[in-house]
Amino acid sequence: MTLPADHVVNTDATEPATDLETDLGAERTHLTASRAALGRMRERAESLFSAGGNVAGDSYTAETLGRTLARRVAELADDPDTPLFFGRLDFGRSAEAEDHAGHRYHVGRRHVTDDVGEPMVLDWRAPVSRAFYRASARDPQGIAVRRRFGFNGGLLTSFEDEHLDRGEELGTASRILTAEIERPRVGPMRDIVATIQPEQDELVRADLETSICVQGAPGTGKTAVGLHRAAFLLYLHRERLRRSGVLVVGPNRAFLSYISAVLPALGEIEVEQATVDDLIARAPVRAQEDPAVAVIKHDARMATVLAAALNAHIGAPEEPMTVPDGSYRWRIGVEVLRRIIDDVRQEHLPYATARERVRARVVSLLQRQSEARRGDSPGDAWLRRMGKAKPVTEFLDSVWPALTPEALVAEILTEPPAGVLTDDERELIRWSTQPRSLKSAKWTAADLVLLDEAAGLIERAASFGHVVVDEAQDLSAMQARAIARRSEHGSITLLGDLAQGTAPWAAVDWRETLRHLGKPDAAVVPLTIGFRVPAAVVAFANRLLPALAVDVPPARSLRNDGWLTIDEVTDLDAATVAQVRAALAHDGSVGVIAADTAVESIRAALAAAGIQSATADDVESAERVTVVPASVVKGLEYDHVVVVEPAAIVAAEPRGLHRLYVVLTRAVSRLAVLHTLPLPAPLTS
Repeated sequence: MTLPADHVVNTDATEPATDLETDLGAERTHLTASRAALGRMRERAESLFSAGGNVAGDSYTAETLGRTLARRVAELADDPDTPLFFGRLDFGRSAEAEDHAGHRYHVGRRHVTDDVGEPMVLDWRAPVSRAFYRASARDPQGIAVRRRFGFNGGLLTSFEDEHLDRGEELGTASRILTAEIERPRVGPMRDIVATIQPEQDELVRADLETSICVQGAPGTGKTAVGLHRAAFLLYLHRERLRRSGVLVVGPNRAFLSYISAVLPALGEIEVEQATVDDLIARAPVRAQEDPAVAVIKHDARMATVLAAALNAHIGAPEEPMTVPDGSYRWRIGVEVLRRIIDDVRQEHLPYATARERVRARVVSLLQRQSEARRGDSPGDAWLRRMGKAKPVTEFLDSVWPALTPEALVAEILTEPPAGVLTDDERELIRWSTQPRSLKSAKWTAADLVLLDEAAGLIERAASFGHVVVDEAQDLSAMQARAIARRSEHGSITLLGDLAQGTAPWAAVDWRETLRHLGKPDAAVVPLTIGFRVPAAVVAFANRLLPALAVDVPPARSLRNDGWLTIDEVTDLDAATVAQVRAALAHDGSVGVIAADTAVESIRAALAAAGIQSATADDVESAERVTVVPASVVKGLEYDHVVVVEPAAIVAAEPRGLHRLYVVLTRAVSRLAVLHTLPLPAPLTS
């Protein structure tokens, strides 16, 4: 049962209101009361925050309490343009309903209670809310009626009921569900809590200990699945993940800006977001190098090269150690010292940690001799002095010398060791000119993955409790290892599409990537049903799949409302301006995508025609039109997309057809393809 969005509630007292009008009025009243209750929850949190310093017993407690309350205040922020709830569950009296029999719950983005603690809105992540996404006519899960709400901004305009206990289920015929999926997109990415599908919900609610890889075709919602899984895990394991942290890794800053509003809209404000380059930015990039050299440095064999070079610095003791201590002399035999080195080697600790372990064991042996001779235990000052004694430090420097990541990488680039790389590869990565010092070294972007690998061998990296990696098909082996070091004790949600791999080292098999990430047993789950990209656009882009040399199932779209036009033109600038003007006549965002070298001229043509445009990294811009280089469009979406000269996009890079596949699948309503050059052959076959 649906109440139309444009339905006007009867206000004439002489005519009785219909049941629908009465029901809608009651829901609006509940929405108003819920917003007021949320406001009071925030006021109480603000009051506690203001008084926090007075109730805490000491400065540390006051600071901790202050951070907790400040976070709580931020989490309770209300956006009046965002629906506070989007669904309702009416449980029946069946045995399946269990303790919820006869109860009614509104489901929303966050938990809201009245002044006595009774729930007015349930968080979408609560166990009982699962039925909103999973219940069906075949398996009602105790639900008698599932209600969806339609909103315009913050105003509740309609509702739609499914009587699951009677076998009534709308599925994709739901007008409200369809309208929410097809709603125009302007600005950053939105959450999808109102439209999560059962197969998506299963992934979202996967256990924290479980790592999963989602092979998602365009428009299947894989990015949303990853972000909502992060929000779900934070809800279920709040304190554990607050200590260890949650990290979201994206392909570029434009993408991270685009998704930045999703988790805060769900009340999660403490998730770290970064690109891989952000994670490994140990040194400034001051030079560029040939792509062929970068490919070698991103190869997993470089990890073997670095580990072998580091291991070569560990030596074997050649003579005993004698340490003076006042009138005493403590001696440790060479065989004992060798045993210490061998034992520590077997512990497989980071190099710097192992060096200190060797020092500690040497000092422990000295301590035992002192206790046996003097009859008492020396204090901490004596232990520190022995650890810094010249014979001890000289011994360490000879058998386990201190090293920095920069020194180790410089060593293998100055004289690449034989045995792993071919002679040609060794010559390619060799420094043509050795820097005068490590501080003056001109590191390249690819060198940063080597520095991070070296740092991981020498020092233990902090590990996050959960890491979400999007557009993961473009991770190199060495980049994957960098992420693995930061998720060693946590789980991963890996998101990507092998067909959209555009990097020189793009993955062709998820198992290989998962092995480098340290999660070889993670399940690979395909998502093939698209809700974002219209069927006509998907069918056109799917023509490229046979030429992409990847084994992925083609996408299928449930959207039949799209619009596709392909025009051969004589004046690209004029045709682009015309298409943008036509797109601006409709609601939603407009993305103009072209080869990177054409972006400035397109923006100039639009400006000359009086059409202002934004850049891809300016998600806060009020402009509806964004001109995007093809190289950074991955993961972004626009209602209307104008693709300019596909042949130029393909010619710009070795994996140009993969890039074009990405470009063609950015439209969620309308796609216009403009060209003067012949279209790439796979599109015309």
